[in-house]
Amino acid sequence: MAASAVSAAALVALSGCGNSDAAAPVAGGKVSVAGVEIKEVKALHDALPDKIKKSGAVRVATDVPYPPFEMFVKEGQSELTGLDYDLGQAIGAKLGVRFVFTAQKFDGIVPGIQAGKFDAAMSAMTDNKERQRVVDFVDYSQSGSGILVADGNPQKIAGLDDLCGKKVAVQTATNQLTLLKSRQAACAKAGAGKIDIQTFPKDSDAQLALRSGKVAAQVVTKPAAGWTAKTADAGKAFDLVEDPAAPGGYNASPNGIAVGKQLPELTAAVQKALQALIDDGTVQKIYAKYGVASIAVKQATKNAAVD
Repeated sequence: MAASAVSAAALVALSGCGNSDAAAPVAGGKVSVAGVEIKEVKALHDALPDKIKKSGAVRVATDVPYPPFEMFVKEGQSELTGLDYDLGQAIGAKLGVRFVFTAQKFDGIVPGIQAGKFDAAMSAMTDNKERQRVVDFVDYSQSGSGILVADGNPQKIAGLDDLCGKKVAVQTATNQLTLLKSRQAACAKAGAGKIDIQTFPKDSDAQLALRSGKVAAQVVTKPAAGWTAKTADAGKAFDLVEDPAAPGGYNASPNGIAVGKQLPELTAAVQKALQALIDDGTVQKIYAKYGVASIAVKQATKNAAVD
């Protein structure tokens, strides 16, 4: 997961989020995800580990909530939705098994896989070398920091350079604050004036400053920015800046589906199923549903992180 906290507004938005087009069974045992009917590929099912074929399920750990990746359909209830959940159901359908999600605190996910409690994890987990020592990753997105602006982008902000000389909101002690500080020298060199960084203890406070017009933009994780732009006031409060030079966000890193080292056949099958979903356009539709189409990868890689 990224360092920035999820906005309170996004959490409020999810409590009213419907699940009408989330993963749902259809006739013939197939699954419909984001309006796409997913069919099993027998060769992928046959390649699964025997214990998973026998049980018919992959046990998946996830830390809920972390919009838009994992959320509760209704506050106080256990039914899940979100990008990771929908993608898991789509991959499971391709493999001919169910991806059964269980809530688990983030710091307990990898130990749970090591102990055999879970087969895999889908929780916006950053793929890095340290984690690769104990799990394998099938990488499914690239996400970093994004820029959230008022609806209609009145100041025509197109990227980080356009933040120079402007008031910008950010949560304290986050990667996003570090990113803004790192841009100050470039702003000064360009003669555009330094970024007037406005720090807030909570992401929701930074978002309120943007909503009230006290700042020109807010820098937050791109997935959170995309989800907020899509859901706040039914999509009429904010816009997400899409910088072609940084489609996954600034300083983007790979997020991966973590699979236990003891299940290499599962890793290989998940990678092939994900690639099939990328190739047929299903992945793009799932990501677009959550306002973050630009963080989707075009190639399902394994252990892509290099540091």
